[in-house]
Amino acid sequence: MAPSFTFLLTAMPRMYHICNPQSATIQAIYQLVPGEPCPVPLIITKVQAGFPSPALDYIEEVLDLNVLLIKNPPSTFMMRVAGHSMKDAGIYDGDLLVVDRAIEAAHDDVVIALLDRELTVKALYRRGGHIGLIAANEAYPNIRMKEGMELEIWGIVTHVIRSLR
Repeated sequence: MAPSFTFLLTAMPRMYHICNPQSATIQAIYQLVPGEPCPVPLIITKVQAGFPSPALDYIEEVLDLNVLLIKNPPSTFMMRVAGHSMKDAGIYDGDLLVVDRAIEAAHDDVVIALLDRELTVKALYRRGGHIGLIAANEAYPNIRMKEGMELEIWGIVTHVIRSLR
């Protein structure tokens, strides 16, 4: 008999503040408010991450960051990360995560989860009737769901925003 536990997509969360420096948990939730467009020029050439190439002096188009980052405005919010358990997935302490609640959680998605009343960001493991949360840092344990544990998926991380300065 398979263990019983809760696995749900909950209603849109309200402001919730948790800070756990021992793992990549959520520090704060920011609800997005639709507003004015946020146009940013997109240069037609790609930037070289290896050898430099001459830059082109024209703009391909103008991007709206709201349109680029937010596909489902009513079901999207942002959260700030506190901790290091997802560093090998490119998610670092202080990053902002764009989270979409309209996407169904699938195996390997990076999710915001409420695990036994604690918020965390981890990769979802969902195979062969087993569900767990996978850290992206070998210094942190993976979590396999066991009977009596409660897991609520708040949403799927679609983008990571990092400030370099």
